[in-house]
Amino acid sequence: MRLDRIAVNVYRAPCEHPVSTSFGTMRDRPAVFVKVFDGEGTFGWGEIFANWPSAGAEHRARLLMEDILELVLETEFERPEQLWLDLTRLTEIRALQCGEWGPFRQVLAGLDTAVHDLCARRRGLPLADTLSENVSKAVPYYASGLQVSTAHPIIEALRGEGVFAFKVKVGFDEQRDLADLAAIANDLGAEERLFADANQAWNLDAALRFVEASREFGLGWIEEPIRADRPIEEWKKLAARTGIPIAAGENIAGEEAFASAIASGVFTYLQPDVAKWGGVTGNLKVARKARSAGLTYCPHFLGGGIGLLASAHILAAAGGKGLLEVDANANPLRDAFLEENKLSNGAYGLAAKSGLGIEALPDSIAPYRTLYLDSTQ
Repeated sequence: MRLDRIAVNVYRAPCEHPVSTSFGTMRDRPAVFVKVFDGEGTFGWGEIFANWPSAGAEHRARLLMEDILELVLETEFERPEQLWLDLTRLTEIRALQCGEWGPFRQVLAGLDTAVHDLCARRRGLPLADTLSENVSKAVPYYASGLQVSTAHPIIEALRGEGVFAFKVKVGFDEQRDLADLAAIANDLGAEERLFADANQAWNLDAALRFVEASREFGLGWIEEPIRADRPIEEWKKLAARTGIPIAAGENIAGEEAFASAIASGVFTYLQPDVAKWGGVTGNLKVARKARSAGLTYCPHFLGGGIGLLASAHILAAAGGKGLLEVDANANPLRDAFLEENKLSNGAYGLAAKSGLGIEALPDSIAPYRTLYLDSTQ
């Protein structure tokens, strides 16, 4: 198989309410959607990570079309995973030369998802059914992206929609975060779950102080309490003293790095991001290795609708007790894709269509497009 055309769409939707994390604020919602064609009338969709930096979306689109394109169109492959492996090898020197490992990995992740979508369409099967024989038709999900100080009324509204699990962002002001977290925890129902995400906010001492103070809240996990690149000894010390399960993975890249994370004994939840590293190929490998080690695979995702769909299909194929991450903040670049894939009573139902089930980008997102590049133009 060989691809003969690639098109990339960049979108930016303004935020009525900016999305805040401990390291910065998103003032619009970007998305980079890539479409690949095989020359025989079949296409596939993928999504490339673009949340950070604020100018990243356009950069990644141009990186694909002005640097990586020639390699993609020249590479023959028999299976989707083969293209990802070949392109990873072929772009290593380029990424090393400029030090932009993240953008290169993210572009290849989006391409991998698109090629998996294309191949599933050729077989006339939903993507998940090409990845596993035992596939769930719906996966449980949790609501994320909630800033802890403003989360309480949003959680109350989500309860009315049947959501039973919530993740709040912490790492802003320690005492206020703890007070707000306590108020939310005290209001939880018997079947509800609460998670906290620090987005790498703390050093080891601050992380230990926070998790020890929050033990009584019954947190399902604490996510990225320290920097992802800190020595594993720090993570082990944290795991030994916290009493709260630790989650991480969105800022881990590479099979060796994930294998080390799994072997470390630190993490209960592994959270690779399909648009940041590995695409379907890499994320499914991590999911299966994590499950074999007794860990839980919970895909990270906070972008547009295509990456969310891909995350759902991987989770459905991988199985286990993991939850799909669904950002609770308004995002038309995600919401427009949900018509055929329903969020209902804490479960995300996959449409019984081939591939990811996307025939064309929704008309409603057209006003937000800022850049379109096509290899035939």
